Amino acid sequence: MAFFGLLAGILAAIGVDAAAWATTTERVVTNRYSGLAIEGFDPVAYFTDAAATQGRPEFEAAEAGVVWRFRNEGNRASFVAHPEIYGPQFGGYDPTDLVRGVSCAGNPRFWVVAGNRLYLFNRETSRDAFAADPARFLKEAKMRWPEVQESLAQ
Repeated sequence: MAFFGLLAGILAAIGVDAAAWATTTERVVTNRYSGLAIEGFDPVAYFTDAAATQGRPEFEAAEAGVVWRFRNEGNRASFVAHPEIYGPQFGGYDPTDLVRGVSCAGNPRFWVVAGNRLYLFNRETSRDAFAADPARFLKEAKMRWPEVQESLAQ
């Protein structure tokens, strides 16, 4: 444990983004230290504000075994009523990596809403490629997702 604490301190000191610490062994991308889904960003704000907005601790909800944060009570209520709409698709994993059969945690700062669904990406280049042809990526990612999902811890 001391080794991992030291490693985390070193990586933090050299500026590794917190999203890189998101676990890739869960059905929903969750920060292993905070326990928050999608790094505490409000999933509803992507739709209502067209922005990646941090949620607040006083507006939390548990869904799919993880804690989600929201910027206000209205967003929390919308998510609780329809998590399948507002939650990131593929559990927050990058759909461009799913096409390759790999589970790579999406970064909530790189996102696209396509077909009224939220998708998160590991890199800007992945987001841009997806945005140019979402139908192509989604067809392949949806075919691969069940197999990849089976390899993730429940």
